[in-house]
Amino acid sequence: MRIWRYTKALLRGVVNIAVFAGGLWAFGAAAQEATSFKEDVFPIIELRCLECHVPGAEGYEVSGLDLRTFDSLMKGTKHGPVVVPRSAFESNLIAVIDHRTAQEIRMPHNARKMSKCERFAIRAWINQGARDN
Repeated sequence: MRIWRYTKALLRGVVNIAVFAGGLWAFGAAAQEATSFKEDVFPIIELRCLECHVPGAEGYEVSGLDLRTFDSLMKGTKHGPVVVPRSAFESNLIAVIDHRTAQEIRMPHNARKMSKCERFAIRAWINQGARDN
């Protein structure tokens, strides 16, 4: 009888902790700040990609990818889109900056790989819907 009382109290405590932890997780997810194209993503593109991905430059001439604006990024390449909103894993942009592609199309060419922070910001922006914000 006494064991049952302790077991019930222990189970109640475990359930309360689980509910509390779940509430904290939901609050943290809701409080996460949206990644901004203008403030977070475009400065990375400007620094690491624009040298080659503008009309007249080699990256543009080979792929057709113009990275000067949100609209041109979303248009993609001669071969199709490079961003799949809400799916960084399916986005070719992430594949090339993560170096999950053939050597010759890894980006940026002839430069060091983007930092984890840079890649994380772009990935987060895509997973949040790739909005023009």
